[in-house]
Amino acid sequence: MAAPSITEAIVLRSFPFGEADRVLHVYTAASGRIGAIAKGVRRTKSRFGGRLEPFSHVELSLHRGRGELATVTGASLVRSHDRVRSDPQRLRVGLVGLEAMLKLFTEEERNERAFLALTRFLDALDAHEPARGGRPALDPLVLSFQLKLLWLSGFLPHLGSCVECGAEDGLVGFDPTAGGAVCAACDRGAIELTTEGLRGLAGLLGAPIADAPSLGIGDRAARDALAVVTSSYEHHGGFRLRTLA
Repeated sequence: MAAPSITEAIVLRSFPFGEADRVLHVYTAASGRIGAIAKGVRRTKSRFGGRLEPFSHVELSLHRGRGELATVTGASLVRSHDRVRSDPQRLRVGLVGLEAMLKLFTEEERNERAFLALTRFLDALDAHEPARGGRPALDPLVLSFQLKLLWLSGFLPHLGSCVECGAEDGLVGFDPTAGGAVCAACDRGAIELTTEGLRGLAGLLGAPIADAPSLGIGDRAARDALAVVTSSYEHHGGFRLRTLA
């Protein structure tokens, strides 16, 4: 029997299976996105069931058999991120980030930068104070995280100049089919972008994830950033995030 592998992982999704088991979708440092089954963890005497909730940063011991799912044979907490799960506004912001990971990173393929971005997002979310009553989709922290994920997925929007003619001034919109900003002369029905929105996008792309909440981007800038993110998802991935609705 092969020895179990040990890797850090973030639990992205978890759902019951059978009478006592739980199926997990996790993003691991060693292998990227994998599915795993944690047997018996829904029993009250389970040794590590409470450590396998979504958002948990854990060190997992995994046994790989012939099936599609690895088997969790051990789990220890690195960071619980209980503060995210226990606060409704942080939770809603966090769920957008987890769904983005699930949709953009679907393969069992190691990506150290994606794992690092995910851990930095969750660590920053622990300390973040989202606007109470604000729309989670417009939170600068999760917008910054999603833009970083688009970059790591190869879908980074080109925003420094017109993607059609190269003009650096007079940018007025974003064309997802071309993958970038366009000027007025090249606008063929692009999504409108304001000057404030372009500045906000540049700030979100240029700053570390944890610094996004302090950038002070306005509501219009956040809406422009959201439009770039969602149109990129639809054009390049053919999906929409339910958590952004």
